Amino acid sequence: MTEPKVYFDEPLNNPPEIPPELDRWNWGAFLLNWIWGIGNSVWIALLMFVPLVNIVMVFILGARGSRLAWKNRAWRDAEHFRKVQRRWAIAGFLVVLLSIAAGVGLVFGTMAIMRSSDAYQMTLDAARSDPRVAQALGDDFSASSFFTGGVSTNGDGTGGAGFNIPVSGSKGSGTIFSQLHRDADVWKIDRLAVTIDGQEPIVIVEDGQEALPGTST
Repeated sequence: MTEPKVYFDEPLNNPPEIPPELDRWNWGAFLLNWIWGIGNSVWIALLMFVPLVNIVMVFILGARGSRLAWKNRAWRDAEHFRKVQRRWAIAGFLVVLLSIAAGVGLVFGTMAIMRSSDAYQMTLDAARSDPRVAQALGDDFSASSFFTGGVSTNGDGTGGAGFNIPVSGSKGSGTIFSQLHRDADVWKIDRLAVTIDGQEPIVIVEDGQEALPGTST
């Protein structure tokens, strides 16, 4: 079916004002904003590129996008308009879902890389080798898959790392805190402590020196 001919002295659509049943929240405009705007000849959507204005504009597009699209493009009928906007909404939700999946994959991938690093393994090995930690948490304590921290290395063999790793065992739970530096491709622990829920922190390394045996801090 060919598109209707549009003359300058005639309204784009009949009726010129959007039917009430179509004047609803537009998810395609809200989620895809300026992309949706170009596809629907709603050029005001390009204000999404203006800082601060874009924060308000995204909600304006969601609330009034259907009305703007109806006025700025020729539609065969209400059903045509409804189908096209539904496609935009589906595309918007797919983009959001793919973005979330990519973000989750990036987080898991980054954590996997950090878990395999020498700095991370050194942190866990030092904590596991301290009898005070095993006594407080239990010999079977393990590290959580989710932790915070980062590893940075340079081409000249230097670098730095730090981790906050939640751990739990049969006797209790806590968090391993560590700071390390890298020199000549060799990692060294600068600070390492384990905070135990309801107990005094166990300091294993402070300022690069191991804590005295039999002491907690």
